[in-house]
Amino acid sequence: MDEAFDGVIRVRRYLCRSCRRTVSLLPEFVLPYLRFSITVIARFLTIRLREGGTLAAAAVAAGQPAMPYQRGQGWVRRFLRQAAAVAAALVAWTPIVPAPTFALRALHMLTAFGWIPAHRVLFAALRVHLLGWPASLAPAGRVATLRPAPLAP
Repeated sequence: MDEAFDGVIRVRRYLCRSCRRTVSLLPEFVLPYLRFSITVIARFLTIRLREGGTLAAAAVAAGQPAMPYQRGQGWVRRFLRQAAAVAAALVAWTPIVPAPTFALRALHMLTAFGWIPAHRVLFAALRVHLLGWPASLAPAGRVATLRPAPLAP
């Protein structure tokens, strides 16, 4: 299980030739800037928010019994801030689930669609941002770049 993994994940970084920003190509089970996988966070949020468990019970269910209180609270706060946007973004891929709050609706929709597939959909814009593919990753070995759109008159 991924909660037992405690190692280094090499992350490829690329420079977008268009906007000159670096972009990281993360594995599909990783959320940007977080040390824990989607499945660990999903298990925690499901127990805490959907099933009404305590922070300690949610941490144990997520395989993190020694997790600091602040980390769990941070995950809950971040999810609650994003719940309405997540639910709205997933409407195209999963049926709307009636729920009393956006947080519960988003949790049901994420569970129905799958947390990792939802992550792929929600973060697609970041992955597509790789405009300057290295030859080893470009389709058919061709470097792909886009020209700036012409300015409107």
